[in-house]
Amino acid sequence: MEPILTVEFTARAGNETFEEESVHLHDIDEFLDYVAPGGGCEQIPSDVSEIRMVFLKPAHSNVQNPAADLVGTLQLGMVYFTGPLAEIGQLIGQLLDKSGRGELSRSFMAITGMLE
Repeated sequence: MEPILTVEFTARAGNETFEEESVHLHDIDEFLDYVAPGGGCEQIPSDVSEIRMVFLKPAHSNVQNPAADLVGTLQLGMVYFTGPLAEIGQLIGQLLDKSGRGELSRSFMAITGMLE
């Protein structure tokens, strides 16, 4: 199975930028499991200053609605989601649902600005 999402972690120290190795996720459920309480998101080092999540292009273009494949970026705090608008839209809906149900880790909610 090909990955659908690449996650890159970036840390900054002064004028230096360090990019960590990318993580590949095969479906959105893997990502949601990662940002759930106890899912591993709490292990992100405190020196990480930016997280880029890049949705890869779909295997097949959306012929009936080409706008669905247009690339956009959503920023939530220090997390940037980039990819086809259809994927970003689905992710937004799921994040809203999960946050309303208390199914996102406090760490993820803090780095995205969902916690005050």
